[in-house]
Amino acid sequence: MSRRHSPLLRRGRPLRRLAVSLLFVAVGTGLWHFQARELRDSLVWMGVPEWQQVSPTSFHRVLRNEGFLVGWSDVRVNPLWVSYRLQAVEDPRSGPRPGFRQDWRTLWPIGTDHYAGSGFDRGHLAPNYAIAAVHGRDAQLDTFYMSNMTPQRPDLNRRLWQRLEEVVMDHFVPRFGALQVITGPVFPEGFLDNVFNRVGFVEVPEAFYKIIVVPAERPLALAFLMPQGVRGDEPLDDFLVSIDELEARTGLDFFPNLPAAAAEALEGRVSTRGWALEEVANRPGRFE
Repeated sequence: MSRRHSPLLRRGRPLRRLAVSLLFVAVGTGLWHFQARELRDSLVWMGVPEWQQVSPTSFHRVLRNEGFLVGWSDVRVNPLWVSYRLQAVEDPRSGPRPGFRQDWRTLWPIGTDHYAGSGFDRGHLAPNYAIAAVHGRDAQLDTFYMSNMTPQRPDLNRRLWQRLEEVVMDHFVPRFGALQVITGPVFPEGFLDNVFNRVGFVEVPEAFYKIIVVPAERPLALAFLMPQGVRGDEPLDDFLVSIDELEARTGLDFFPNLPAAAAEALEGRVSTRGWALEEVANRPGRFE
């Protein structure tokens, strides 16, 4: 029998094609994973936030957007943390304010009008203006995903929180050139204590945090914890806390790759040295 008509050869061809296909899939998957990891790491400093202890409420997924990452919880139906980098740009500006968008990646169908009539605002965690100015229009559009929203009282969202966002972009970024920011909600310690405190599917936080880091050889950090019930005109420095306190309140390790000695120095104390916070702590918001 000639080799051209050998049954063994005919059976071997599909196997070779399958092997080649699997090789392409493996290589392609590896390149995609490497690229995704590289992009993800470019939006964090000292590692993606991790849980100190595993619990039913610690399960979350990392959603990658243009310019920022979201640690999304399908249990609390909230972003548990949002991480982004800011840097000085020559002409910071944002485009027209986009409309809110439902995010197909979330388990629960959170519509754009989900908070209507609740008394809560759709509070941005990755801020519209700063993300747009640094990362561009596509990134600005992504900040209007409902997965970047959390229920905030109007006096917090439109006044105190908005003032802090302005200070970060207008005062700290020009001062230091580059910043790492991690922000998110804080919930009561016991999940059952808050399980029915919801707007539809979405659990309502009791407070919000923001950590701002200058990622230098000797890093600097400021951390804020702001409760829902603020008036909105309080000095920003009234809400300073240590990163250690935020880790205790949230259960997160915000910078898991930071060496222990550096973490103790950065996270264990409150220091405003070098930030000139006193110059802007009482500055009114742009819309006040």
